[in-house]
Amino acid sequence: MAILDERTVDFISTSVEQTVRLGVRLGELLQADDCLCLSGELGAGKTVFARGVGRGWGSTVRVTSPTFTLINEYPRLPDGRILYHVDGYRLEGEGDIFTSGLEDVVGSGGAMMIEWPERVASVLPADTLWITFTYVNDMRRSLRFMANGERSMTLLREFRQRAFGV
Repeated sequence: MAILDERTVDFISTSVEQTVRLGVRLGELLQADDCLCLSGELGAGKTVFARGVGRGWGSTVRVTSPTFTLINEYPRLPDGRILYHVDGYRLEGEGDIFTSGLEDVVGSGGAMMIEWPERVASVLPADTLWITFTYVNDMRRSLRFMANGERSMTLLREFRQRAFGV
């Protein structure tokens, strides 16, 4: 793990299980209106990480890719708050964004994780924790965490402590 500055952390995951565990650690820290942007090529580990986030959030429903549904909802027991999992891959413009229901999710009081956030940038909150996934080889993925705002900086700091002890 490399701390590049107070807003940026790099990490190389060496297994699917490790990527899931990182997601769990982050999911345990999420609060209402937090936004995770999961960026990277197909097969880079976004949905694997999201599976861990859902588990850490406290959902009893297994996280799956929302590529065809666009938005999946994962309620947390015991408070019923929702973790929204959005996939922007199939959205191609402003019209698609507005008909997808994404506008209703932003600021709804739930936490969000958005795959392919570049495609929905116009409706993203300003304060996001951006995680870029890069395929290194069959077992290794590079994850870069970048905080963009006060809340995401707090989230990154707490995540660093919980996941890496620093």
